[in-house]
Amino acid sequence: MSSQRRVFLFVPLFLGTCALLGGLFGPAAQTVSAAPQREAAGADQDLQASLDSFTKVYSTVEQNYADRLSADKAIYRGAIPGMLRTLDPHSNFFDPKEFAGMREEQHGKYYGVGMRIGPSRTGKTIVVAPFGGSPAYRAGLRPGDLLVEINGKRVENATSTEIADMLKGPKGTKVQVVVQREGAAKPLVFNLIRDEIPQNSVDEAFWIKPGIAFIRVKSFTETTSKELEDSLKELGEQNVHGLVLDLRENPGGLLQEGVAVAGHWLDRGQVVVSHKGRAFTEKPYLARGSQFGESYPIVVLVNRYSASAAEIVAGALQDHDRAIILGETTFGKGLVQTVYQLSDNTGLALTTQHYYTPSGRLIQRNYSNISFLDYYYGKRSDTKNPQDVKQTDLGRVVYGGGGISPDIKYEAPKYDEFETSILRHNAFFDFSAHYFATHDTKLPSGWVPDESVLNEFHDFLMNQKITFTEADWTRDRDQLRNRLRAEMYIAAFTYEESLRVQVQQDAEVAKAIEAMPQASDLLTKTKERFEKQRASR
Repeated sequence: MSSQRRVFLFVPLFLGTCALLGGLFGPAAQTVSAAPQREAAGADQDLQASLDSFTKVYSTVEQNYADRLSADKAIYRGAIPGMLRTLDPHSNFFDPKEFAGMREEQHGKYYGVGMRIGPSRTGKTIVVAPFGGSPAYRAGLRPGDLLVEINGKRVENATSTEIADMLKGPKGTKVQVVVQREGAAKPLVFNLIRDEIPQNSVDEAFWIKPGIAFIRVKSFTETTSKELEDSLKELGEQNVHGLVLDLRENPGGLLQEGVAVAGHWLDRGQVVVSHKGRAFTEKPYLARGSQFGESYPIVVLVNRYSASAAEIVAGALQDHDRAIILGETTFGKGLVQTVYQLSDNTGLALTTQHYYTPSGRLIQRNYSNISFLDYYYGKRSDTKNPQDVKQTDLGRVVYGGGGISPDIKYEAPKYDEFETSILRHNAFFDFSAHYFATHDTKLPSGWVPDESVLNEFHDFLMNQKITFTEADWTRDRDQLRNRLRAEMYIAAFTYEESLRVQVQQDAEVAKAIEAMPQASDLLTKTKERFEKQRASR
């Protein structure tokens, strides 16, 4: 499945992405210039007493702590985040670097050399994948290249984050990158010119079968709805007879973009989502509709990491019986954050509202009496709220609480012990770098590893001391070949081509295609209901 995307190479990205992007952000960042209004004089007195207590505690710590106290550490990384953690898991404080990173993610572009980097198993930073067409790709950098110097500065002991910052810079500026490559007698020097690197949120859009389109939306940034429209136009939306919309592992993003994406496939004026908050009046967001968006069936793929704006899209399409939802129950985030820009280029993402699907469901998962890590990664039970029972337009029963439940459940096959060991050792990635150290990276279109490549991989695993039997190898051979193919496409073709291969080999995508007739039946019933309503007016 597509979630096999190098999960054993990195610290899980979902938590970090949620911190920077995964909030459901309402209007653009606001500047806080005055204290908020208070509801009563008693609240003023309670607040002043609490501030006095805090000041005394801080003063005592500052005067008596064993080491010199950093106000930045105590306030920005202690007091403020601690206060926000008592509210909910999504209210968050951003220091200047984090705030800039969040804005960069929302803009959907940055300036640099265009490659993904990360720590190897030894802790050294390596190239994971250059992006197709980027300066790094055009220069010939490859997955597995060990970063040695950036502009003459040794970086073997620098973190991946520090190196990423060094690689970024104004468009048109030069940066020299020195790498050590397996099989090369000496370090390789690359002189790159920084350029604009788009971070497309719609990273895949192609024909998975004749008449069946596949589109993946990996986040909701300022450009997502335009990217979607452009992708459908390029495909020729009038020729689409079915769509697989992949929202798996999509952590969310901007509210307006989620509304615009869902609204493409809904009738003009239909409610996409509404939100309510103590300081805000209830506001519905309505679909704008589109010329061809209501003419073909849709199957939406979701999993436990589909959150926020992704859940808005899935919930709206489900409540209006516009799509079949397939996969796992989604994350369950029904909170809206407003982003306030504070002084010193810091920011505050504060939960200000709850959002509700068109049927009126609140899908926020319970976060009381649970740790931050358990909330994001812990085992989840069926948390639908039996008190929050609603109906779709056609009368199907849906529940609030605990995310969007799929119409068709799909549980991805679990890795066996042999596969887990290979992933843990990052053997697909390492073998690809090892193989291309002695083989040409130019491979024919549609290439699939043959027996000789598989035999080399078999011997490589043995040399890496990965324990397995020949029965293990025989059982998993086809899966290993598919995963190896996707990995090797990064060096032989592009990172984007590798993603496409993963989709083509994805069993869950195949299941979605099988479900297209069911989605077509649902669309027919929805159209019939709409025509009856129109005739009765």
